[in-house]
Amino acid sequence: MNIFEKKKFERDTFRKLRDEISLNQMENVEKNVKLYVDSFLKEYKNIVYIAIYWPLKNEVDIRSLKEQNSLALPRCNDKKELLFYPWDEKPLTKDSEGILSPNNSFSLSHNQISMIFVPCLSVDKNLIRLGYGGGYFDKLRRDKNWSSIPCIGVLTSNCVSPNPLPRAEWDIPLSGFITEKEIFV
Repeated sequence: MNIFEKKKFERDTFRKLRDEISLNQMENVEKNVKLYVDSFLKEYKNIVYIAIYWPLKNEVDIRSLKEQNSLALPRCNDKKELLFYPWDEKPLTKDSEGILSPNNSFSLSHNQISMIFVPCLSVDKNLIRLGYGGGYFDKLRRDKNWSSIPCIGVLTSNCVSPNPLPRAEWDIPLSGFITEKEIFV
């Protein structure tokens, strides 16, 4: 089995596990994300934007961070690049992947993003993330300017892999992950 087949198998496995999560589990992950952000704010104080994601089916919804923080959302473009834009009051539109996102005239630079939260189908204890296979976050984080920004996975504990996930040469480990049971950052 090659790396692509292994990853497809793992994606199918963890997508099924994610479909079994309860609303209570998701709410507790969201609470832990807020706890982490609060502790980060106490330590660093001058957070500019926190980059989050627009949740897709059964992903943990952390959009409530908007109540107390300036947030940025990603937008995928036709060149398979991921750019972050301020999430303001303007209506969201679908990006090249069909995900709702801001369509502002200017994207944010790495200097304006304090941390990035990414959804995960799975993550292992080596901080290897299993996403949907687009490679957007890995491509972004290959850039040395973006690689220094904390990138934290968000998922429920049943999707943390007890075994190492298949890792391709282009996979970049996360800075940590948050579940309803732990803040591993």
